[in-house]
Amino acid sequence: MPHAALNELVALAGLPAADAQITGDDPVIPTQYRVGAAGAAALAATGLAAADLWTLRGGKPQPVSVNLRHATASLRSAKYLRINGKPIPPIWDAYSGFYPVKDGRWVSIHCNFINHREAAMQVLGNGADRKAADRKTAEAESLKWDGLALEDAIHAAGGCAGFVRTAEEWAAHPQSAAVAAQPLLEIVRIGDAPPEPLPKPARPLSGIRVLDLTRVLAGPTCARTLAEHGADVLKITAAHLPDSGLVELDTGIGKLSARLDLRTEADTLRTLVRSCDVFSQSYRPGTLARRGFSPEALAKLRPGIVCVTLSAWGTTGPWNDRRGFDSIVQCVSGMAHAQGTAAKPALLPVSAIDYVTGYLMALGAMVALARRAREGGSWLVRVGLARTGKWIVDRGIVSPAGVPEDFPETEIDSLCTEVDAPDGRIRYLKPVVAMPETQPYWARPPVPLGFHKAEWPA
Repeated sequence: MPHAALNELVALAGLPAADAQITGDDPVIPTQYRVGAAGAAALAATGLAAADLWTLRGGKPQPVSVNLRHATASLRSAKYLRINGKPIPPIWDAYSGFYPVKDGRWVSIHCNFINHREAAMQVLGNGADRKAADRKTAEAESLKWDGLALEDAIHAAGGCAGFVRTAEEWAAHPQSAAVAAQPLLEIVRIGDAPPEPLPKPARPLSGIRVLDLTRVLAGPTCARTLAEHGADVLKITAAHLPDSGLVELDTGIGKLSARLDLRTEADTLRTLVRSCDVFSQSYRPGTLARRGFSPEALAKLRPGIVCVTLSAWGTTGPWNDRRGFDSIVQCVSGMAHAQGTAAKPALLPVSAIDYVTGYLMALGAMVALARRAREGGSWLVRVGLARTGKWIVDRGIVSPAGVPEDFPETEIDSLCTEVDAPDGRIRYLKPVVAMPETQPYWARPPVPLGFHKAEWPA
């Protein structure tokens, strides 16, 4: 199954034939979904794309290998991060999670960003200010709601929620049909530009500059994956936008980090764009376009750019501009229903949709860079969380009976390394992909958001 999934990605991306090996198989953790196969295949494909870029630089062809158990661990890498020997605080906000609604059903509400929490609690409020005082009060209010109505009301208020559907209910939804018709990975030429041959420095992506305007897990994982092959990644955030707390250190390994307020500093971003190679973003569809940073505008500003765009639901269907996260996709698509019990749904033990999506984004970026080197052009890479979720489900199911909840600590220790960083001594998972000529690694330690100036390194 892992190799079948890899062959599918190789064909989809148009990668040249190469030597790739995946060892191991599912189940590794207690879920019926073949998350290990999906993660290992996506990672192996990124390795093949990096190996192709290496040969374009004049390097020797090299085999790629991935251990499926290690790939599975990477799907929750933040769990294994340590700062001065201590784990990071819980990622989930106390208000996030499953809320009971009418008829014994459930709605998942995403409250990890404060603006989304406030929107949801405004809908579930029962006081004078219509804001729930605590989680228990909000759950008592949610029981009065029909699940579909609550899902829509929270989105209308600017929040994010998902009614927990069965797989059969999702299959009957128009957004499900739209997602099924979307490509898993889209790489399209959006402008003309001369070929940009790659020089011959030490790593597959040396000299490639990446602007990372993404948040949470999937988008940041894309840029982190490019950094592990040598790219210079500059993470761009803004002080007024919510972030993911210390989990940013895990997805920020190998990156520079700066803050820009696009309401007043858009020209600074344009200056960075003019000398970048990859522009990766995960804002809601149309958000950056309204500020003058659509893929087409970027291609005019910097001919030859590779634009990588992540959305929750893809470009088609009634939800194409709706907010969404890994957990919400799990809930609406039947995955959380299948993972749970008769009493209550449950999320998968790893954020497979997020991480696999991030690996697919990085795969698309590297394939587009290779096409730019061979034939020129500006390129657009599009990936969606819901489509990735369908691809994972389509891998089939296994029986997870008797599978341990987690890896032995000694095994995790063997997969980690440490580095000194501004926040202390950081332990983190090493890159999973093995490549004998250009073994992936991160050259920069993780830093707090906004640690650097908004400029490229000399």
